[in-house]
Amino acid sequence: MLAKRSLNWFSRLRAKTIAMVSMAIAVCFLAVSCAGGGGEAAGGSSTTVAAAGIAPDVVADYIHTVMAADRTAYTKHVINRLKKLEGKDKPDGVLDVEATESWQQNDGIPLPAQMFRLGSEIASDGSPFTYSLISEWNINDNQGIKTDFEKTAVDAINSTGEPYKEYQEVGGKKYFSALYPDKAVAEACVTCHNTHPIHLERYPDKVFEMGDVMGGIMINIPLE
Repeated sequence: MLAKRSLNWFSRLRAKTIAMVSMAIAVCFLAVSCAGGGGEAAGGSSTTVAAAGIAPDVVADYIHTVMAADRTAYTKHVINRLKKLEGKDKPDGVLDVEATESWQQNDGIPLPAQMFRLGSEIASDGSPFTYSLISEWNINDNQGIKTDFEKTAVDAINSTGEPYKEYQEVGGKKYFSALYPDKAVAEACVTCHNTHPIHLERYPDKVFEMGDVMGGIMINIPLE
Protein backbone atom coordinates (compact mmCIF):
# COMPACT_ATOMS: atom_id res chain seq x y z
CA MET A 1 0.00 0.00 0.00
CA LEU A 2 2.83 2.36 0.88
CA ALA A 3 4.54 1.65 -2.41
CA LYS A 4 1.29 2.35 -4.27
CA ARG A 5 0.83 5.71 -2.50
CA SER A 6 4.45 6.57 -3.26
CA LEU A 7 4.02 5.81 -6.95
CA ASN A 8 0.86 7.94 -7.10
CA TRP A 9 2.83 10.81 -5.61
CA PHE A 10 5.66 10.23 -8.10
CA SER A 11 3.14 10.27 -10.97
CA ARG A 12 1.79 13.64 -9.89
CA LEU A 13 5.31 15.01 -9.48
CA ARG A 14 6.30 13.71 -12.92
CA ALA A 15 3.23 15.32 -14.50
CA LYS A 16 4.12 18.68 -12.95
CA THR A 17 7.71 18.37 -14.19
CA ILE A 18 6.61 17.62 -17.74
CA ALA A 19 4.18 20.55 -17.62
CA MET A 20 6.96 22.91 -16.55
CA VAL A 21 9.27 21.64 -19.29
CA SER A 22 6.53 22.09 -21.89
CA MET A 23 5.87 25.60 -20.63
CA ALA A 24 9.55 26.54 -20.90
CA ILE A 25 9.68 25.39 -24.53
CA ALA A 26 6.40 27.13 -25.30
CA VAL A 27 7.72 30.40 -23.86
CA CYS A 28 10.80 30.16 -26.08
CA PHE A 29 8.96 29.68 -29.35
CA LEU A 30 6.01 31.94 -28.49
CA ALA A 31 8.41 34.78 -27.77
CA VAL A 32 10.07 34.31 -31.15
CA SER A 33 6.84 33.99 -33.14
CA CYS A 34 5.19 37.01 -31.49
CA ALA A 35 8.20 39.31 -31.87
CA GLY A 36 7.70 42.41 -34.02
CA GLY A 37 8.46 42.60 -37.73
CA GLY A 38 8.75 45.52 -40.15
CA GLY A 39 6.34 48.49 -39.87
CA GLU A 40 5.80 52.18 -40.63
CA ALA A 41 6.98 54.81 -38.17
CA ALA A 42 4.91 57.93 -37.48
CA GLY A 43 6.97 60.00 -39.92
CA GLY A 44 6.38 57.58 -42.77
CA SER A 45 9.84 55.95 -42.74
CA SER A 46 10.03 52.20 -42.34
CA THR A 47 11.48 50.66 -39.20
CA THR A 48 12.41 47.12 -38.25
CA VAL A 49 11.83 45.70 -34.80
CA ALA A 50 14.43 43.07 -34.03
CA ALA A 51 13.02 39.65 -33.24
CA ALA A 52 13.28 38.87 -29.55
CA GLY A 53 13.17 35.49 -27.86
CA ILE A 54 14.80 33.19 -25.37
CA ALA A 55 18.07 31.68 -26.56
CA PRO A 56 18.06 27.84 -26.84
CA ASP A 57 20.89 27.50 -24.32
CA VAL A 58 18.87 29.46 -21.75
CA VAL A 59 15.81 27.27 -22.38
CA ALA A 60 18.00 24.18 -21.92
CA ASP A 61 19.26 25.60 -18.61
CA TYR A 62 15.68 26.16 -17.42
CA ILE A 63 14.68 22.61 -18.35
CA HIS A 64 17.75 21.10 -16.71
CA THR A 65 17.13 23.06 -13.50
CA VAL A 66 13.67 21.51 -13.17
CA MET A 67 14.89 18.00 -14.00
CA ALA A 68 17.88 18.13 -11.67
CA ALA A 69 15.81 19.51 -8.79
CA ASP A 70 13.16 16.82 -9.25
CA ARG A 71 15.72 14.00 -9.35
CA THR A 72 17.74 15.32 -6.42
CA ALA A 73 14.61 15.71 -4.30
CA TYR A 74 13.53 12.16 -5.14
CA THR A 75 16.96 10.78 -4.23
CA LYS A 76 17.49 12.74 -1.02
CA HIS A 77 13.98 12.81 0.39
CA VAL A 78 12.54 9.50 -0.81
CA ILE A 79 15.31 6.99 -1.59
CA ASN A 80 17.39 8.02 1.43
CA ARG A 81 14.39 7.46 3.75
CA LEU A 82 13.78 3.87 2.71
CA LYS A 83 14.72 0.89 4.86
CA LYS A 84 16.24 -1.03 1.95
CA LEU A 85 18.25 -0.23 -1.16
CA GLU A 86 18.78 -3.12 -3.57
CA GLY A 87 18.35 -5.73 -0.84
CA LYS A 88 20.65 -4.01 1.65
CA ASP A 89 19.36 -2.61 4.95
CA LYS A 90 19.68 1.15 5.49
CA PRO A 91 20.10 1.95 9.20
CA ASP A 92 18.65 5.45 8.82
CA GLY A 93 15.63 4.30 6.82
CA VAL A 94 12.15 5.07 8.13
CA LEU A 95 9.90 3.91 5.26
CA ASP A 96 9.18 0.19 5.06
CA VAL A 97 9.72 -0.13 1.31
CA GLU A 98 12.67 -0.99 -0.95
CA ALA A 99 14.21 0.87 -3.88
CA THR A 100 15.24 -1.77 -6.36
CA GLU A 101 15.96 -2.25 -10.05
CA SER A 102 13.24 -4.94 -10.16
CA TRP A 103 10.71 -2.70 -8.40
CA GLN A 104 7.76 -3.90 -10.51
CA GLN A 105 8.34 -7.54 -9.57
CA ASN A 106 9.24 -6.93 -5.91
CA ASP A 107 6.56 -4.35 -5.01
CA GLY A 108 9.20 -1.67 -4.51
CA ILE A 109 9.86 1.72 -6.03
CA PRO A 110 12.17 2.74 -8.91
CA LEU A 111 15.78 3.75 -8.47
CA PRO A 112 16.53 7.41 -9.29
CA ALA A 113 17.89 6.61 -12.76
CA GLN A 114 14.84 4.46 -13.51
CA MET A 115 12.49 7.19 -12.31
CA PHE A 116 14.27 9.66 -14.58
CA ARG A 117 14.00 7.29 -17.54
CA LEU A 118 10.27 6.74 -16.96
CA GLY A 119 9.72 10.48 -17.16
CA SER A 120 11.85 10.83 -20.30
CA GLU A 121 9.84 8.11 -22.05
CA ILE A 122 6.60 9.95 -21.34
CA ALA A 123 8.02 13.33 -22.39
CA SER A 124 9.43 12.02 -25.69
CA ASP A 125 6.31 10.05 -26.66
CA GLY A 126 5.31 11.59 -29.99
CA SER A 127 7.46 14.68 -29.37
CA PRO A 128 10.70 15.78 -31.09
CA PHE A 129 11.93 17.11 -27.75
CA THR A 130 13.93 14.48 -25.86
CA TYR A 131 16.09 14.09 -22.79
CA SER A 132 18.02 11.15 -21.41
CA LEU A 133 20.85 9.95 -19.18
CA ILE A 134 24.08 8.82 -20.83
CA SER A 135 27.36 7.66 -19.35
CA GLU A 136 30.58 5.93 -20.27
CA TRP A 137 30.02 3.83 -17.13
CA ASN A 138 26.46 2.88 -18.04
CA ILE A 139 24.72 -0.07 -16.43
CA ASN A 140 21.67 0.09 -18.70
CA ASP A 141 22.74 -0.39 -22.35
CA ASN A 142 20.17 2.21 -23.46
CA GLN A 143 22.19 4.82 -21.57
CA GLY A 144 25.50 4.12 -23.26
CA ILE A 145 27.28 6.47 -25.68
CA LYS A 146 25.89 5.95 -29.19
CA THR A 147 27.12 8.83 -31.39
CA ASP A 148 30.26 10.85 -32.01
CA PHE A 149 28.45 13.92 -30.68
CA GLU A 150 27.65 12.15 -27.40
CA LYS A 151 31.26 10.93 -27.12
CA THR A 152 32.56 14.48 -27.55
CA ALA A 153 30.03 15.82 -25.05
CA VAL A 154 30.78 13.15 -22.43
CA ASP A 155 34.53 13.66 -22.74
CA ALA A 156 33.99 17.40 -22.29
CA ILE A 157 31.92 17.19 -19.09
CA ASN A 158 34.25 14.56 -17.60
CA SER A 159 37.17 16.87 -18.27
CA THR A 160 35.68 20.21 -17.22
CA GLY A 161 32.73 19.38 -14.99
CA GLU A 162 30.79 21.98 -16.97
CA PRO A 163 27.86 21.62 -19.42
CA TYR A 164 28.63 20.99 -23.08
CA LYS A 165 26.32 22.81 -25.54
CA GLU A 166 26.28 22.69 -29.32
CA TYR A 167 24.04 22.54 -32.39
CA GLN A 168 23.70 19.26 -34.23
CA GLU A 169 21.71 17.73 -37.07
CA VAL A 170 19.96 14.38 -36.64
CA GLY A 171 17.95 12.78 -39.44
CA GLY A 172 17.94 16.02 -41.42
CA LYS A 173 16.56 18.03 -38.47
CA LYS A 174 18.42 20.66 -36.50
CA TYR A 175 18.65 20.52 -32.72
CA PHE A 176 20.25 22.48 -29.95
CA SER A 177 21.73 19.87 -27.63
CA ALA A 178 23.18 20.28 -24.17
CA LEU A 179 24.81 17.70 -21.91
CA TYR A 180 24.90 18.54 -18.20
CA PRO A 181 27.16 16.72 -15.71
CA ASP A 182 25.19 14.24 -13.62
CA LYS A 183 26.92 14.24 -10.25
CA ALA A 184 26.49 11.94 -7.26
CA VAL A 185 24.31 14.03 -4.92
CA ALA A 186 23.46 11.35 -2.35
CA GLU A 187 25.07 8.28 -0.82
CA ALA A 188 22.43 6.12 -2.51
CA CYS A 189 23.85 7.11 -5.91
CA VAL A 190 27.38 5.84 -5.27
CA THR A 191 26.33 2.83 -3.18
CA CYS A 192 23.96 1.51 -5.82
CA HIS A 193 26.42 1.90 -8.70
CA ASN A 194 29.55 0.73 -6.90
CA THR A 195 27.91 -2.50 -5.74
CA HIS A 196 25.86 -3.28 -8.85
CA PRO A 197 26.92 -6.62 -10.45
CA ILE A 198 27.08 -5.14 -13.96
CA HIS A 199 29.19 -2.20 -12.77
CA LEU A 200 31.56 -4.56 -10.94
CA GLU A 201 31.90 -6.70 -14.05
CA ARG A 202 32.33 -3.89 -16.60
CA TYR A 203 34.17 -1.25 -14.58
CA PRO A 204 35.92 -3.04 -11.68
CA ASP A 205 38.41 -0.19 -11.19
CA LYS A 206 35.80 2.59 -11.19
CA VAL A 207 34.67 3.51 -7.67
CA PHE A 208 32.40 6.53 -7.45
CA GLU A 209 32.55 9.01 -4.59
CA MET A 210 30.18 11.78 -3.55
CA GLY A 211 30.32 14.69 -5.99
CA ASP A 212 31.80 12.65 -8.84
CA VAL A 213 30.48 13.08 -12.38
CA MET A 214 28.70 9.77 -13.06
CA GLY A 215 27.37 10.62 -16.50
CA GLY A 216 25.32 13.35 -18.11
CA ILE A 217 21.79 14.57 -18.75
CA MET A 218 21.32 15.15 -22.49
CA ILE A 219 18.64 17.61 -23.61
CA ASN A 220 17.74 17.90 -27.31
CA ILE A 221 15.60 20.88 -28.35
CA PRO A 222 14.25 20.91 -31.93
CA LEU A 223 14.84 24.23 -33.72
CA GLU A 224 12.34 23.87 -36.57
